[in-house]
Amino acid sequence: MAQIFDRSSNALARMSLVLTGLIIIGLGLTLDELQRSPWVTRQGQRADQPVPFSHKHHVEGLGLQCQYCHTTVEESSYAGIPPTKTCMNCHAEIWTDAQILAPVRQSWATGESITWTRVHDLPDYVFFNHEIHVNKGIGCATCHGRVDQMPIMYMQNSLQMEWCLNCHRNPEKNLRPTSEIYNMAWKDASELHPVWCASDDVKKGMPTAESVTCTEENPQPGAGEQVAALNQPLAGLHPQGVGTTIDSEDTGPEMLPAGLHYTKFTDQEALGKFLAVHYKIRNPRELTSCEVCHR
Repeated sequence: MAQIFDRSSNALARMSLVLTGLIIIGLGLTLDELQRSPWVTRQGQRADQPVPFSHKHHVEGLGLQCQYCHTTVEESSYAGIPPTKTCMNCHAEIWTDAQILAPVRQSWATGESITWTRVHDLPDYVFFNHEIHVNKGIGCATCHGRVDQMPIMYMQNSLQMEWCLNCHRNPEKNLRPTSEIYNMAWKDASELHPVWCASDDVKKGMPTAESVTCTEENPQPGAGEQVAALNQPLAGLHPQGVGTTIDSEDTGPEMLPAGLHYTKFTDQEALGKFLAVHYKIRNPRELTSCEVCHR
Protein backbone atom coordinates (compact mmCIF):
# COMPACT_ATOMS: atom_id res chain seq x y z
CA MET A 1 0.00 0.00 0.00
CA ALA A 2 3.04 2.21 0.21
CA GLN A 3 2.68 2.81 -3.54
CA ILE A 4 -0.78 4.37 -2.94
CA PHE A 5 -0.56 6.08 0.47
CA ASP A 6 2.25 8.28 1.65
CA ARG A 7 3.91 7.41 4.97
CA SER A 8 2.30 10.52 6.54
CA SER A 9 -1.12 8.91 6.03
CA ASN A 10 -0.53 6.80 9.14
CA ALA A 11 -0.25 9.91 11.26
CA LEU A 12 -3.36 11.38 9.64
CA ALA A 13 -5.29 8.17 10.32
CA ARG A 14 -4.30 8.18 13.99
CA MET A 15 -5.18 11.86 14.30
CA SER A 16 -8.59 11.29 12.69
CA LEU A 17 -9.34 8.51 15.20
CA VAL A 18 -8.39 10.78 18.09
CA LEU A 19 -10.49 13.64 16.72
CA THR A 20 -13.45 11.31 16.18
CA GLY A 21 -13.20 10.15 19.81
CA LEU A 22 -13.01 13.73 21.06
CA ILE A 23 -16.02 14.73 18.96
CA ILE A 24 -18.07 11.82 20.33
CA ILE A 25 -17.09 12.67 23.91
CA GLY A 26 -17.83 16.37 23.34
CA LEU A 27 -21.18 15.55 21.77
CA GLY A 28 -22.09 13.32 24.71
CA LEU A 29 -21.19 16.03 27.23
CA THR A 30 -23.13 18.61 25.24
CA LEU A 31 -26.25 16.43 25.12
CA ASP A 32 -25.91 15.71 28.84
CA GLU A 33 -25.85 19.41 29.66
CA LEU A 34 -28.65 20.09 27.19
CA GLN A 35 -31.03 17.62 28.82
CA ARG A 36 -30.40 19.34 32.17
CA SER A 37 -30.91 22.84 30.77
CA PRO A 38 -34.08 24.92 31.19
CA TRP A 39 -34.60 24.59 27.42
CA VAL A 40 -35.54 20.94 28.05
CA THR A 41 -36.79 21.00 31.68
CA ARG A 42 -38.69 24.33 31.32
CA GLN A 43 -37.20 25.26 34.69
CA GLY A 44 -37.83 28.93 35.46
CA GLN A 45 -40.07 29.46 32.43
CA ARG A 46 -43.43 31.18 32.91
CA ALA A 47 -46.13 29.47 30.87
CA ASP A 48 -48.94 31.40 29.20
CA GLN A 49 -52.19 30.80 31.06
CA PRO A 50 -55.79 31.65 30.10
CA VAL A 51 -55.92 33.72 33.31
CA PRO A 52 -52.69 35.22 34.73
CA PHE A 53 -53.33 33.91 38.24
CA SER A 54 -50.97 35.47 40.78
CA HIS A 55 -50.01 33.22 43.69
CA LYS A 56 -48.19 36.19 45.23
CA HIS A 57 -51.39 38.24 45.36
CA HIS A 58 -53.59 35.43 46.66
CA VAL A 59 -51.13 33.75 49.06
CA GLU A 60 -48.93 36.56 50.35
CA GLY A 61 -51.35 39.42 49.78
CA LEU A 62 -54.68 37.85 50.79
CA GLY A 63 -53.36 35.06 53.01
CA LEU A 64 -55.10 32.14 51.30
CA GLN A 65 -53.91 28.73 52.42
CA CYS A 66 -52.69 26.20 49.86
CA GLN A 67 -55.44 23.74 50.85
CA TYR A 68 -58.21 26.20 49.97
CA CYS A 69 -57.55 25.68 46.27
CA HIS A 70 -55.56 22.43 46.29
CA THR A 71 -58.09 20.54 48.37
CA THR A 72 -56.76 17.00 47.87
CA VAL A 73 -53.08 17.61 48.56
CA GLU A 74 -53.19 15.82 51.94
CA GLU A 75 -55.24 12.82 50.87
CA SER A 76 -54.52 12.16 47.20
CA SER A 77 -51.58 11.63 44.87
CA TYR A 78 -52.66 14.82 43.08
CA ALA A 79 -52.80 18.25 44.66
CA GLY A 80 -55.83 19.06 42.55
CA ILE A 81 -56.65 22.04 40.34
CA PRO A 82 -59.45 24.15 41.84
CA PRO A 83 -62.76 24.15 39.97
CA THR A 84 -64.20 27.40 38.70
CA LYS A 85 -66.57 27.45 41.68
CA THR A 86 -63.59 28.03 43.98
CA CYS A 87 -62.71 31.17 42.04
CA MET A 88 -66.31 32.35 41.99
CA ASN A 89 -66.59 32.05 45.76
CA CYS A 90 -64.83 35.41 45.81
CA HIS A 91 -65.14 36.77 42.30
CA ALA A 92 -68.91 36.59 42.29
CA GLU A 93 -68.62 39.55 44.67
CA ILE A 94 -65.35 41.31 43.76
CA TRP A 95 -63.82 42.21 40.40
CA THR A 96 -67.07 41.05 38.81
CA ASP A 97 -66.50 43.00 35.57
CA ALA A 98 -62.73 42.70 35.26
CA GLN A 99 -61.75 41.81 31.69
CA ILE A 100 -58.86 39.71 32.95
CA LEU A 101 -61.38 37.38 34.63
CA ALA A 102 -63.61 36.96 31.56
CA PRO A 103 -62.47 33.31 31.04
CA VAL A 104 -63.50 32.54 34.63
CA ARG A 105 -66.98 34.00 34.17
CA GLN A 106 -67.37 32.20 30.84
CA SER A 107 -66.35 28.90 32.44
CA TRP A 108 -68.88 29.45 35.23
CA ALA A 109 -71.65 30.29 32.77
CA THR A 110 -71.00 27.40 30.37
CA GLY A 111 -69.83 24.74 32.81
CA GLU A 112 -66.67 24.13 30.77
CA SER A 113 -63.43 23.86 32.73
CA ILE A 114 -60.67 26.40 32.21
CA THR A 115 -57.81 24.84 30.24
CA TRP A 116 -54.79 25.60 32.37
CA THR A 117 -51.24 24.95 31.18
CA ARG A 118 -49.68 22.51 33.60
CA VAL A 119 -46.45 23.90 35.08
CA HIS A 120 -45.21 20.86 37.02
CA ASP A 121 -45.77 18.12 34.47
CA LEU A 122 -44.02 14.82 35.15
CA PRO A 123 -43.62 12.10 32.50
CA ASP A 124 -46.49 9.63 32.28
CA TYR A 125 -44.35 6.78 33.64
CA VAL A 126 -43.53 8.69 36.84
CA PHE A 127 -45.80 8.33 39.86
CA PHE A 128 -45.55 11.12 42.43
CA ASN A 129 -47.78 11.01 45.49
CA HIS A 130 -48.47 14.38 47.12
CA GLU A 131 -50.16 12.79 50.09
CA ILE A 132 -47.18 10.80 51.37
CA HIS A 133 -44.72 13.68 50.92
CA VAL A 134 -46.93 16.27 52.64
CA ASN A 135 -47.72 13.96 55.55
CA LYS A 136 -44.06 12.99 56.00
CA GLY A 137 -42.71 16.49 56.50
CA ILE A 138 -41.90 17.80 53.01
CA GLY A 139 -43.05 21.40 52.69
CA CYS A 140 -44.66 22.89 49.59
CA ALA A 141 -41.76 25.30 49.10
CA THR A 142 -39.23 22.44 49.04
CA CYS A 143 -40.45 21.33 45.62
CA HIS A 144 -42.40 24.32 44.32
CA GLY A 145 -40.23 27.13 45.69
CA ARG A 146 -41.51 30.33 47.26
CA VAL A 147 -44.88 30.25 45.53
CA ASP A 148 -46.01 33.15 47.70
CA GLN A 149 -43.47 35.34 45.88
CA MET A 150 -44.41 34.31 42.31
CA PRO A 151 -46.70 36.72 40.44
CA ILE A 152 -46.76 34.16 37.63
CA MET A 153 -46.19 30.50 38.51
CA TYR A 154 -43.05 28.80 37.24
CA MET A 155 -41.15 25.60 37.95
CA GLN A 156 -38.25 26.35 40.30
CA ASN A 157 -36.66 22.87 40.27
CA SER A 158 -35.92 20.59 37.34
CA LEU A 159 -38.02 17.66 38.69
CA GLN A 160 -35.63 15.28 36.94
CA MET A 161 -34.84 11.89 38.44
CA GLU A 162 -31.45 13.14 39.65
CA TRP A 163 -33.16 15.89 41.64
CA CYS A 164 -35.60 13.41 43.22
CA LEU A 165 -32.83 10.93 44.09
CA ASN A 166 -30.73 13.63 45.77
CA CYS A 167 -33.59 14.17 48.21
CA HIS A 168 -34.34 10.50 48.78
CA ARG A 169 -30.67 9.79 49.48
CA ASN A 170 -30.60 12.47 52.15
CA PRO A 171 -34.17 13.44 53.09
CA GLU A 172 -33.10 14.90 56.45
CA LYS A 173 -32.06 18.18 54.86
CA ASN A 174 -35.64 18.82 53.68
CA LEU A 175 -37.74 17.48 56.56
CA ARG A 176 -39.70 19.90 58.71
CA PRO A 177 -42.47 19.62 61.33
CA THR A 178 -45.78 18.76 59.70
CA SER A 179 -47.26 21.86 61.32
CA GLU A 180 -44.96 23.93 59.07
CA ILE A 181 -45.73 22.23 55.75
CA TYR A 182 -47.59 25.24 54.36
CA ASN A 183 -45.26 27.83 55.90
CA MET A 184 -43.45 29.27 52.89
CA ALA A 185 -41.08 31.26 55.10
CA TRP A 186 -39.94 28.25 57.16
CA LYS A 187 -36.22 28.31 57.94
CA ASP A 188 -34.05 25.29 58.64
CA ALA A 189 -33.01 24.72 62.23
CA SER A 190 -29.85 26.66 63.09
CA GLU A 191 -28.15 28.47 65.95
CA LEU A 192 -30.15 31.60 65.09
CA HIS A 193 -33.34 29.64 64.51
CA PRO A 194 -33.55 26.79 67.04
CA VAL A 195 -36.46 24.35 67.01
CA TRP A 196 -37.74 22.37 70.00
CA CYS A 197 -39.31 18.99 69.29
CA ALA A 198 -40.74 16.14 71.33
CA SER A 199 -42.50 12.92 70.50
CA ASP A 200 -45.32 11.03 72.16
CA ASP A 201 -46.23 7.38 71.73
CA VAL A 202 -47.86 6.58 68.42
CA LYS A 203 -51.54 5.82 68.98
CA LYS A 204 -53.44 3.26 66.96
CA GLY A 205 -55.05 4.75 63.90
CA MET A 206 -53.01 7.96 64.14
CA PRO A 207 -50.38 8.88 61.51
CA THR A 208 -46.86 8.53 62.88
CA ALA A 209 -46.03 12.14 62.00
CA GLU A 210 -48.75 13.43 64.32
CA SER A 211 -46.91 12.01 67.32
CA VAL A 212 -44.25 14.72 66.95
CA THR A 213 -44.75 18.18 68.44
CA CYS A 214 -42.42 21.03 67.46
CA THR A 215 -42.25 24.70 68.34
CA GLU A 216 -39.95 27.62 67.56
CA GLU A 217 -40.43 29.00 71.09
CA ASN A 218 -38.70 27.45 74.08
CA PRO A 219 -41.50 25.46 75.79
CA GLN A 220 -39.46 25.05 78.97
CA PRO A 221 -37.49 28.27 79.54
CA GLY A 222 -34.78 27.85 82.14
CA ALA A 223 -35.33 24.11 82.39
CA GLY A 224 -31.98 23.23 80.91
CA GLU A 225 -33.35 21.61 77.79
CA GLN A 226 -31.24 18.99 76.05
CA VAL A 227 -29.46 20.18 72.92
CA ALA A 228 -29.29 17.68 70.07
CA ALA A 229 -25.93 16.97 68.46
CA LEU A 230 -25.07 14.93 65.41
CA ASN A 231 -22.65 12.75 67.32
CA GLN A 232 -25.05 12.03 70.17
CA PRO A 233 -27.89 9.49 70.19
CA LEU A 234 -31.34 10.94 70.62
CA ALA A 235 -32.41 10.69 74.23
CA GLY A 236 -35.53 8.86 75.30
CA LEU A 237 -38.62 10.96 75.58
CA HIS A 238 -39.45 10.72 79.25
CA PRO A 239 -42.63 12.29 80.66
CA GLN A 240 -42.04 15.33 82.79
CA GLY A 241 -43.69 18.58 83.77
CA VAL A 242 -47.09 19.83 82.66
CA GLY A 243 -48.53 21.47 79.60
CA THR A 244 -46.74 24.65 78.50
CA THR A 245 -48.48 27.66 76.99
CA ILE A 246 -46.71 29.63 74.26
CA ASP A 247 -47.88 32.67 72.34
CA SER A 248 -48.19 32.49 68.57
CA GLU A 249 -48.48 35.66 66.54
CA ASP A 250 -50.88 34.00 64.10
CA THR A 251 -52.99 31.76 66.29
CA GLY A 252 -52.74 33.25 69.77
CA PRO A 253 -51.97 31.21 72.89
CA GLU A 254 -51.39 27.56 72.15
CA MET A 255 -51.18 24.71 74.65
CA LEU A 256 -48.39 22.26 73.95
CA PRO A 257 -48.95 18.65 74.99
CA ALA A 258 -48.13 17.94 78.61
CA GLY A 259 -45.58 15.42 79.82
CA LEU A 260 -43.13 15.66 76.92
CA HIS A 261 -39.39 16.11 76.97
CA TYR A 262 -38.38 18.68 74.40
CA THR A 263 -35.04 18.57 72.61
CA LYS A 264 -33.51 21.73 71.20
CA PHE A 265 -32.22 21.44 67.64
CA THR A 266 -29.76 23.99 66.30
CA ASP A 267 -28.79 22.04 63.20
CA GLN A 268 -31.04 21.00 60.32
CA GLU A 269 -29.38 17.61 59.88
CA ALA A 270 -29.92 16.75 63.55
CA LEU A 271 -33.56 17.87 63.33
CA GLY A 272 -33.96 15.90 60.11
CA LYS A 273 -32.58 12.72 61.69
CA PHE A 274 -35.00 13.10 64.60
CA LEU A 275 -37.99 13.61 62.30
CA ALA A 276 -36.91 10.79 59.95
CA VAL A 277 -36.94 8.34 62.86
CA HIS A 278 -40.34 9.41 64.21
CA TYR A 279 -41.95 9.91 60.79
CA LYS A 280 -40.65 6.44 59.89
CA ILE A 281 -39.01 7.62 56.67
CA ARG A 282 -37.68 4.71 54.65
CA ASN A 283 -34.00 4.96 53.75
CA PRO A 284 -32.78 4.31 50.18
CA ARG A 285 -31.98 0.66 50.93
CA GLU A 286 -35.58 0.06 51.96
CA LEU A 287 -36.94 1.47 48.70
CA THR A 288 -36.31 -1.75 46.81
CA SER A 289 -39.22 -1.59 44.36
CA CYS A 290 -39.07 0.55 41.24
CA GLU A 291 -42.87 0.73 41.36
CA VAL A 292 -42.63 3.20 44.26
CA CYS A 293 -42.01 5.93 41.69
CA HIS A 294 -42.59 4.26 38.33
CA ARG A 295 -45.74 2.81 36.84
